[in-house]
Amino acid sequence: MRLLLLTFYYPPDLCAGSFRSSALIDALCKVAGDGMQVDVMTTMPNRYHSHSNQAEMMEQYKGVIIHRIPLPPHQSGMVDQSRAFVKYARTVLRQTRRQQWDVVIATSSRLMTGVLGAWVAKRNHASFYLDIRDLFTDTMDDLLSGSPLRGLLPVLRYLERWTICSAHRVNLISAGFLPHAWLVAPQHDYRLFTNGIDEEFLSQDFSGSGRKSGLPPLIVYAGNMGEGQGLHHVMPAAARLLAGKARFRLIGDGGRRRQLMEVLARTGASNVEVLDPVSRSELFQHYREADILFMHLNDHAAFRKVLPSKLFEYAATGKPMLAGVAGHAADFLQQEVAGVEIFAPCDAGGLVEALERLSKIIVPVNRELFKQRFSRKEIMREMAEDILSLAGAMDELVAKSRCRQRSRNS
Repeated sequence: MRLLLLTFYYPPDLCAGSFRSSALIDALCKVAGDGMQVDVMTTMPNRYHSHSNQAEMMEQYKGVIIHRIPLPPHQSGMVDQSRAFVKYARTVLRQTRRQQWDVVIATSSRLMTGVLGAWVAKRNHASFYLDIRDLFTDTMDDLLSGSPLRGLLPVLRYLERWTICSAHRVNLISAGFLPHAWLVAPQHDYRLFTNGIDEEFLSQDFSGSGRKSGLPPLIVYAGNMGEGQGLHHVMPAAARLLAGKARFRLIGDGGRRRQLMEVLARTGASNVEVLDPVSRSELFQHYREADILFMHLNDHAAFRKVLPSKLFEYAATGKPMLAGVAGHAADFLQQEVAGVEIFAPCDAGGLVEALERLSKIIVPVNRELFKQRFSRKEIMREMAEDILSLAGAMDELVAKSRCRQRSRNS
């Protein structure tokens, strides 16, 4: 059996997509055992301009071949990212010509990665498994409001429908995506293999040494700093309201980081430090030092459907969580995760009130049942079995078709 995985990000890149993809590859290898080959077509590390890891252009181990495609430098802007994707897509199309796979898998926060996967699968007569990590058209509908580029939305919606309808199976990373998916392609029996907690987080002790005497609580944010997170909308006002009462440490990079730092500088916020992205081992230490972990999504309708990967690793630490989210993410946190206080996105006053409520929570927070239920290893094992069962189902259909053809010929 031969599989192809298309993913724009893969370790050592630092992002949710890369961690999910590598966990899926590990699960496929364990479930399938010997006799399976997986080709991974990804990019050289490029997630953050400020944090670049080195990697081999080709890496091979135990039936897995990773092909990394070099990209032109980019700063996370829309034009830069489009140019980078074009280079990736052209190389993938060239390298997959006249090859055969049983299943093509595309994991897509970017719609065009899914489109690319559908095209490669059709051209190479393979089954297509689509893993949707973001509703790209919903996000663009919000972000392009008032922009002349809004005229592209009908084209993007057509591509989205074609891609989903081309897939033999579709996984949605969030149950909040279901209403949108049913409207686009109601015929699918959608899977819901969410993000989860990596083994590294389950084996760590995040208790730390406790708050230093006389210092305000340390609130740590780690992740992307783009339009989707909206930190530039909430942090300056929150820092001002909590001067002398809380310290913030923001770790990451993204398209809105510069704007965030400029606004913080103008407001004279002295209780916020902004750090570049760090490796996971360094991130663990920041989590240990934190009194509270902070997450935030911008106030756009599209983000009411998502389920951020960050909440799973935050929850694994046992630290109290402060979350500026709405919609499905807020419902999920309230139902599944203890020790969380939620406030409306971009509401600095709500953040302050939620922090006050959070001060009454006993730490560390017991989330053992959550960690058992949302172990990434188990979720990816089930997803790997689903992918491999698709390959088996298609083999059976081909065999039946050949049998019917022989019967007609006789």
